Amino acid sequence: METSKFFPSVEIPNEGCQKTLKNCNELLPTLPQSKAWWCDQLFQYQGFWIPSFGIRGSMLINDHFKPRSTDIIVATFPKCGTTWLRALVFSIINRSSFDFSDHPLRKANPQELVLFFEGYLHKYGSTSFVDGLPSPRLLSTHLPYSLFPTRMTDDTSACRFVYICRDPKDVFVSKWHFANKLRPKELPPLSLEEAFDLFCKGISEYGPFWDHGLGYWEASVESPKKVLFLKYEDVKKEPLGCVRKLAGFLGVPFTPEEENNETVAEIVKLCSFESLSNQNVNKSQTSSGGRPVGNSDFFRKGEVGDWVNHLSPKMVEKLNQITEQKLNSSESGL
Repeated sequence: METSKFFPSVEIPNEGCQKTLKNCNELLPTLPQSKAWWCDQLFQYQGFWIPSFGIRGSMLINDHFKPRSTDIIVATFPKCGTTWLRALVFSIINRSSFDFSDHPLRKANPQELVLFFEGYLHKYGSTSFVDGLPSPRLLSTHLPYSLFPTRMTDDTSACRFVYICRDPKDVFVSKWHFANKLRPKELPPLSLEEAFDLFCKGISEYGPFWDHGLGYWEASVESPKKVLFLKYEDVKKEPLGCVRKLAGFLGVPFTPEEENNETVAEIVKLCSFESLSNQNVNKSQTSSGGRPVGNSDFFRKGEVGDWVNHLSPKMVEKLNQITEQKLNSSESGL
């Protein structure tokens, strides 16, 4: 079986995993379906619109995944800063293992260094290869918090989640651009207006956006040692402070010596949009791990407020109203 050079090869799924996949295949036709932005279909599963591979991955996690106390789950709604957060977590955890001048992030896309959890489970139909990863395992996901089993989310489990959220107006614009890169060539481009209507209805990969974010926010309030909730705009504005906060949450705070050596600043610099997007590996249109897009497609602008260049006043007003209603109804203070 094909596998990334950074992860172990896997065997044929065992009987238990095959049973889970069979159950999933029987479940999918019974679920409500909708048009997807870039894949064939979305399925409404436990309150969220999930592509089929995400549902398969979720079911395999619930039935077979054995969490460890050192596991770190990097969680995002699509186009909220996934690549950036993967790079930050990887560089913080592995900062003593590599020299910044010859760092893996200069040779590989962050998507290769932090495994896309449900994507790989779907691809290989098994959790066996995850069991072979050394600790701490860094796993990235777009799955909502509510889709993880209680053995990962209750207070008896020490595995940690890091989540980053972003202004929904910027999320929508970024996701619309990305969707048109991923759409099959035989399909017409997804118009801004059609995408906007779907997004507002909550219909997009892993949507609704607001429910996704609120799930992690509420978990971070209830279990602050288990879930760290970051805002994209805060990390852009105060990267040094946010990186220190992230390192502390992960249990690897920076030492006085590292502070003196400007290790924090080096990580911020290495993981910045400007640095990552200008690495040769990320300028390439080639992809790794069987992804349908090239490495360069994960980098567009990385700006806060680019929505002003795309959305009409009416669109802005509608998104703001939905956001206010969602947050008020949850009393989250998000």
